Amino acid sequence: MALVEINFDGIVGPSHNYAGLSLGNLAATANKGRVSAPRAAALQGLAKMRHNLGLGLAQGILLPHRRPNTDWLTELGTDVSEADDVLRAAAFSAAAMWAANAATVSPAADTADGRCHLTVANLRTMAHRSHEWPETLAQLRLAFADAAHFRVHAPVPATFGDEGAANHMRLCPRHGAPGVEIFVYGVSGGGFPARQHAEASKAIARLHGLDPDHRLFAAQSEEAIAAGAFHNDVVAVANETVLLAHEQAFADRPGLYADLRRLMPEVEIVEVPAADVSLDEAIRSYLFNAQLVTLPGGTMALIVPSEAKETPRVAAWLERMVAGNGPIRRALTVDVRESMANGGGPACLRLRVVADPATVDPRFLVDEAKLDRIAACVEAYWPERIAPENLAAPGLRAQIEAARAALLDLLGLPDLA
Repeated sequence: MALVEINFDGIVGPSHNYAGLSLGNLAATANKGRVSAPRAAALQGLAKMRHNLGLGLAQGILLPHRRPNTDWLTELGTDVSEADDVLRAAAFSAAAMWAANAATVSPAADTADGRCHLTVANLRTMAHRSHEWPETLAQLRLAFADAAHFRVHAPVPATFGDEGAANHMRLCPRHGAPGVEIFVYGVSGGGFPARQHAEASKAIARLHGLDPDHRLFAAQSEEAIAAGAFHNDVVAVANETVLLAHEQAFADRPGLYADLRRLMPEVEIVEVPAADVSLDEAIRSYLFNAQLVTLPGGTMALIVPSEAKETPRVAAWLERMVAGNGPIRRALTVDVRESMANGGGPACLRLRVVADPATVDPRFLVDEAKLDRIAACVEAYWPERIAPENLAAPGLRAQIEAARAALLDLLGLPDLA
């Protein structure tokens, strides 16, 4: 099999709005009440996918969820017209666009049964995301239906919060080879919730059949969570033999680094000192919420949001990194400003799956021509603007539902809601 890393990006849904629902996500709460631009947001996401295709990377998609989620409101004894503003906004949430929270993925090379395992995240900490998992599960079970190569697990019990691949990293000699999987969990967040529970991470490692000698559990530092690093991927990212992390990312940094060097001597740890880039600068710029990728020629590139190059000390560090003799040879920029304003950078928008593309449902894979068709659909159907007060308007609901239906029809996919 030709195993490659495929990035499955969430298409930004037509209900994308700024309701500020995510406690601890500083960008989301700071922009609460702003007028959003769903059409521009979706086109920015598609442009990022096109950019990565142009680099020679494999690219897939995950779909916007049905919004508003009227079934969820019914379970709460209300509906769109009667719900209070917070519940209504939660029912309209387009946060499923951040596919890094869709699931935790262990490639076939790491698992006991030789299949790629995916466990859907329960996202139980935040109300607006807690109702995503049923549709995410349905999508993943369709996209990865080949039981000879994949196993898709339902979420771990909601007693233990799990927020998916945003708190999971993998180091390996190459994507298709056995590796070391790192599960990062939170203990305390200095007033913000620690969203990833250690027990959820341990359960996923067991469900995936990972070798106990090639998995690590690391606590995120309280300083990072308190500064706004609500997920590990805001302060660290890994790819093949490279770990890129902020100096203050982990509670026991020396212990984690020692374990990594013991299990994988070839690991290259690129640490950004707090003296060069503060936690505040790292989080505002989303330097680490980037896609660290291996290009077809074998070199590595870091795909950062525009904000990283616009933050002076971050830009200076990136210049020094590229000019040096380290493993990351290029720093590339993408514009995902609409997503960034709601608290999600390039890494948030994608779920990494190591697989043979031939084993994936082709409707979830894209090329330039398919992206052109999706972009035309977005241009035709996605709302141009949404103000918070618009969510109660029947006309907006109808437009959002029609937009999603048009996309499903274009892709030949069923409504899995």
